[in-house]
Amino acid sequence: MSGAPGATAPEPVGGPLRRASRWALWYLRELTGEAHYDRYCARYREHHPGAPVPTPREYQRMRTAHQEANPQSRCC
Repeated sequence: MSGAPGATAPEPVGGPLRRASRWALWYLRELTGEAHYDRYCARYREHHPGAPVPTPREYQRMRTAHQEANPQSRCC
């Protein structure tokens, strides 16, 4: 079967649902800050090899302390 140049194969039946669920999971992780912790851990391991990585609870305490010590103006 020959298709038009640049044509792609049809997406599997579960494709749109799978894509929507991945997007929703990404959005929730960004919204709750879980993804921020994962990025922090990756960077921490890169810059401090061999050092123990803070737990999510310790990380949240450090982040909150930093925000309270260095307040920034907010719209609300």
